[in-house]
Amino acid sequence: MKHGLPLRNPYLRAMDRGRSQHTLVWGALMNEIETSRLIRKIRVWLALFIVGLMLSGVTAFPLEHETALLNRMFGVATVPTAGGEPDLHVWLRRVHEGIANTNRDYPFMAYGTDWLAFAHLVIAVAFLGPLVDPVRNKWVLVFGVAACLGVLPLALIAGPIRGIPFYWRLIDCSFGVIGVVPLLVCLQYIRRIEQTA
Repeated sequence: MKHGLPLRNPYLRAMDRGRSQHTLVWGALMNEIETSRLIRKIRVWLALFIVGLMLSGVTAFPLEHETALLNRMFGVATVPTAGGEPDLHVWLRRVHEGIANTNRDYPFMAYGTDWLAFAHLVIAVAFLGPLVDPVRNKWVLVFGVAACLGVLPLALIAGPIRGIPFYWRLIDCSFGVIGVVPLLVCLQYIRRIEQTA
């Protein structure tokens, strides 16, 4: 007898140890399954985000062709119509003319948007780190959230200075608002992984 309690059967003690080890193994297995499931979800969200960044980058190269296509899609006349036209048509024609004239007279100015395109592609590459190891590289996601939130003041402050219509500034803001969603979802999943570790 130990501490006034009767000694338990050694067989029962061994069974208790076996049960507790089984519970530990089962719990660890369930944590591993949950972690794998969360990492798969993170990778899907990040893949979408990376594709969005790459598309934003690649589409910043052929701006003159894209604005011409946009004008055709919206049925924008090449010259202002006598009876008036929607503000959107006026804006789209002005943007296309500005890009076409600049490319014709000052082609070196397009070098700035080439760097903009390159920056999007480089940032997309940075998100390969969290794609491989999201927990270790979660700082990249925090950086991404800050960058997405920074889109809002940039569009709302610089937009009026540059003569960008309000509705177009809202479109620009939507990139930050939409872009932050997958990053916040991924950060939430990473927190859950950290809690199970």
